[in-house]
Amino acid sequence: MIVVDSSVWIDYFNGKSSAETDALHACLGQEPVTVGDIMLAEVLQGFRSDRHYRIARDLLLSLDVVNILNTSIALKSAENYRKLRQKGTTVRKTTDCIIATWCIEHGLALLHCDRDFQPFHEHLGLRAVID
Repeated sequence: MIVVDSSVWIDYFNGKSSAETDALHACLGQEPVTVGDIMLAEVLQGFRSDRHYRIARDLLLSLDVVNILNTSIALKSAENYRKLRQKGTTVRKTTDCIIATWCIEHGLALLHCDRDFQPFHEHLGLRAVID
């Protein structure tokens, strides 16, 4: 099972070809793909066309959608943020910290194309789908 970040979904829905979107395309229908509620909101809010919004919504809701944030993950995310800051890295987006922490805590690999996740790979054990 893999978790797919909004950075990949956005490129995928915009028709951008990359190693990450190719990996996503290969996984769809072949292995379990998980999307978090946070990513669901991030991706769907960007659609201008109602028709494209409905198509994307239906595709995403056909996957395993999970609730990412709860008290435990919020606390662990704050700890991870602080750990990275102590190592000299400031995480730019709270949502990325929450997503990375949820994946780490659940032992799941994250498919993304966002450099903000790199410190989580290097220092906190976040697993990558593509190395």
